[in-house]
Amino acid sequence: MSSEGTSTPPYVPPDHARFWLGTLTESADAGFVGADLRGIIITWNPGAERIFGYAPAEILGRPIGVLIPSDKQAEEAASLARIGAGETLRLETERLCKGGRRTPVSLTMAPVLNERGHAIGISVIARDMQRTFLINAENLRREAVLRSILDTVHEALIIIGDDGLIRSFSGTAERLFGYPSEEVIGHDVSVLVSEPHRERQVAYIARYLQTGERHIASIARVVAGQRKDGSTFPMELSVGEIALPGVRQFTVFIRDLSESQDRERRLAELRSELVHVSRLNDLGQMVSTLAHEVAQPLTSLANYLNGSRRLLTAGKAEAAEQALERAAEQASRATRIVQSLRDFVRRGETEKRSEDLRKTIEEASALAMLGIAHKLTLELRVSPDARQAVIDKVQIQQVLFNLIRNAAEAMTGDGMVSITVMRVGEMAEISVADTGPGLGEEVGARLFQPFVTSKPNGMGVGLSVCRTIVEAHGGQIWADPAPLQGALFKFTVPLPAGDSAKTD
Repeated sequence: MSSEGTSTPPYVPPDHARFWLGTLTESADAGFVGADLRGIIITWNPGAERIFGYAPAEILGRPIGVLIPSDKQAEEAASLARIGAGETLRLETERLCKGGRRTPVSLTMAPVLNERGHAIGISVIARDMQRTFLINAENLRREAVLRSILDTVHEALIIIGDDGLIRSFSGTAERLFGYPSEEVIGHDVSVLVSEPHRERQVAYIARYLQTGERHIASIARVVAGQRKDGSTFPMELSVGEIALPGVRQFTVFIRDLSESQDRERRLAELRSELVHVSRLNDLGQMVSTLAHEVAQPLTSLANYLNGSRRLLTAGKAEAAEQALERAAEQASRATRIVQSLRDFVRRGETEKRSEDLRKTIEEASALAMLGIAHKLTLELRVSPDARQAVIDKVQIQQVLFNLIRNAAEAMTGDGMVSITVMRVGEMAEISVADTGPGLGEEVGARLFQPFVTSKPNGMGVGLSVCRTIVEAHGGQIWADPAPLQGALFKFTVPLPAGDSAKTD
């Protein structure tokens, strides 16, 4: 029992503690190496054998310098001097394995002290860094490959955070938008999107963060992009979420549609031209037939009328009346022949289905704004009760393209095109207004007639084609006086059958 005033004796580890320590050093993955002050190796555990390849019989009694590359000798000498002064060192360096192979290692080097505190040797704990180096090298290689791919493919990659700020900007994105990455990283992604798509794209992300509903992920959307110089171009966005613990980020792949849409437009123009030529050939044949068919009733009509005049002069009223009836029959026959030609010319085969008007207009506007040199702001408003319409999407986009393109080309400087969709009865009314110079009185009076134009090099068939398309949909197209300035065009297309007038 201890009494008051006596001190606690120092702790003396039991003899078997040495066996525990020996077991730890024998089973550890790390290499335990001990050397005396001359640098002669005196202890060597299995971990050291696994790292350096020497069995104990091959290395014990040899100088520790056999493990040190020649270019590391000065480093080792400086380390030994510091250890001799009582320091403990930690460093990452290289050592030699059996056979001369160099290997990266992490070393913890400390002096071994006797009971009087004097250094009697050196202890070294070595950890093999080869696997770590290989993993790091593989990660660097993969990163380099990925970077090369992203800088080579046509799609631009942007990574944004849940705050909408840009985290990463690929080389393709730099070339596409004209921004160096350092100018946009940390800025809101909306700087890359033209109005009116800008607010909607930000709203998609905000809605996803609030509700968790995947309104944007894995869905490709066509919007108008905006470059550093203010010019716009059509682009397709594919947005996905990066699954990281505690972090919410989005990948945005962007495909420039300028070339593909321009190519599709040229193909569409070529197909349209071929159809036009084909119909002109058919029309030529029809006109030839018409001339032959109409000539006969017109000749008969003239003969009956001349005969009627002679009969009336001769006082034969009853015979004259019969001749006039025959003349009326021939006039009706000629009218039917002309109507047949008219029906042929106006006939158009369309494939109509329920389409999203906002998406239809966005895609058409992105194409129409392609190549516009001056800054053009597009404003789009769609009433909730007029979101869908039964249309041939390609044909209605051609109408929209003509109207928006005409508006854009009418404005030589910065301007705005406003598109509004609202419900009027069972029809959706689409208005396209601009801030340009407006329509002249002379052109406005004959606006939808073929070959009427205010453009120096225009053919004047665009609005005529628009009228044909809209009327084939059962709608109407017209121009209204603009409230302030510019031009205002409106046209109607049918809403889906049974579509209620309720708003969301």
